[in-house]
Amino acid sequence: MDTKRLILFVIFSFSLLLLWDSWQRKQADLNPPAANQEQDKEIPVLDENLDPNSPNKPINSYELINDSNAVIRTDLFEMVVSSVGGDIRQLKLLHFKADNKVDNYNLFNDTNAPVLYIAQSGFSNDNLPSHKESFKLQKSSYEMSGNSLSVPLSYESDLVKVIKTYTFNKGSYLIEVDYEITNKSRSAISPKAYYQLLHDGKSNQGSVMMPSFTGTAYYTLGDKFTKLAFTDVDDETFSLNTQDGWIGMIQRYFASAWILPDGSARKFYSKKVANDIYSAGVITQLANIAPNETLNFSANLYAGPQSKDSLVEAAPGLEYTVDYGWLTFIAAPLFSVLSGIHSMVGNWGVAIILLTFLIKLLFYPLSASSYRSMAQMRELAPRLQSMKEKFGDDKQKMQQAMMELYKTEKINPLGGCLPILIQIPVFIALYWVLLGSVEIRHAPFFGWIQDLSAIDPYFVLPILMAASMFLQTKLNPKPTDPMQARLMIMMPVIFSIFFFFFPAGLVLYWLVNNILSIAQQWYVNKKIHAEALKKKGNA
Repeated sequence: MDTKRLILFVIFSFSLLLLWDSWQRKQADLNPPAANQEQDKEIPVLDENLDPNSPNKPINSYELINDSNAVIRTDLFEMVVSSVGGDIRQLKLLHFKADNKVDNYNLFNDTNAPVLYIAQSGFSNDNLPSHKESFKLQKSSYEMSGNSLSVPLSYESDLVKVIKTYTFNKGSYLIEVDYEITNKSRSAISPKAYYQLLHDGKSNQGSVMMPSFTGTAYYTLGDKFTKLAFTDVDDETFSLNTQDGWIGMIQRYFASAWILPDGSARKFYSKKVANDIYSAGVITQLANIAPNETLNFSANLYAGPQSKDSLVEAAPGLEYTVDYGWLTFIAAPLFSVLSGIHSMVGNWGVAIILLTFLIKLLFYPLSASSYRSMAQMRELAPRLQSMKEKFGDDKQKMQQAMMELYKTEKINPLGGCLPILIQIPVFIALYWVLLGSVEIRHAPFFGWIQDLSAIDPYFVLPILMAASMFLQTKLNPKPTDPMQARLMIMMPVIFSIFFFFFPAGLVLYWLVNNILSIAQQWYVNKKIHAEALKKKGNA
């Protein structure tokens, strides 16, 4: 196998590795983890929370009960809390823009057109309020003016009094959800609290070239980070008893999770509650409350970006929602280095360019060996062509003569490609870093590139990259087979088609990498050619 065929193999290998990596991640999403899967009467259902005025309405056109709302504004959120269950029906992230780059990003949304994503909590006991009961709101609007803001809601019957309070702290995406339960009855009560998230099954599913997972995720010390696709619970409810961890919903760039206090036993669950509507939540048994006694219990809801610092601060294991797949051990350090460079230069595009230089420097010994091998093969090209003319269609003799020539000249035909194969995992890891890092979302570079996480709107970078690949083929040894020669001319165009659909940041990396490779290859070619001329002169 000559070097050109090996280069072709490398290109196709990289493409196949990207496809295989995407398939691997998708299969992981589709395979439910081993756990205690059972129907559980304790798990709250949404079906009864449909519009009571339309009892015969088909399940696929359900709607939540609406009543009075409170609008809350903090330094990070603008949200709507319903008096029904105290649900968080809408939540906008003020520091992040929607895809149109004008409106604020709407993480929670109760419109179901097409997105449905809300947070609920309540109790499964008959005498305590579930997410279907109405609470009283003290005000219709709240705005943070200091370092924190509390929003109380109250529910009272002849048997219990419950105060549900949302507390927001400045600069934090953690929302404290506190319950104060007073037992007004003559007998003890044993509350079972649940906290759940509701999400539609279709939105934010990504694309073929930019795949992303949207679904349930949970973390425990035993199972670590686990994803659960919505389709995994179409036929059977998922449940898992554990003593620790969190459960939530994740999608590209953003996450939400219910986080209970350490030391409290809990049951995670995920189920289908209506057509294309799914829930994920946690149930916990609270302490008994004697007559005329009061119990306070608190949990946290994380609702925000998949930003490493915010996630690490919120809960152990939450940082794994930034999912780099099987190459996390490479991708995580890469992002740390990239983030460190950005903190110094202030531009993610410049940071990517400088990271490319660092990676190129790190792999210089491998690259130097590769370029030297390619340059040597280039010097042998005329002799290989003569051998082809000599042996004609006798491929066996041609191969024998080529191997003898390689042995005589001490050239390893694999030397030009194996180092490149070793670097492919780094390229794939960087692909997932640029695809999944919220910090790079909507990050501008310069000029027409105003979002490094999206495709180049005018395809300038992919075209430049195709040109750089074409130039690289001119620096490499020319194949003796005319068909291979034509194919190698076409490969820059064919391979660049992939990059028309890749994030601009990744194409920028490849373009800079190609430019540096061209400079190195040109220098090595010139050096090897000079050595060859000197060798001929001394012969």
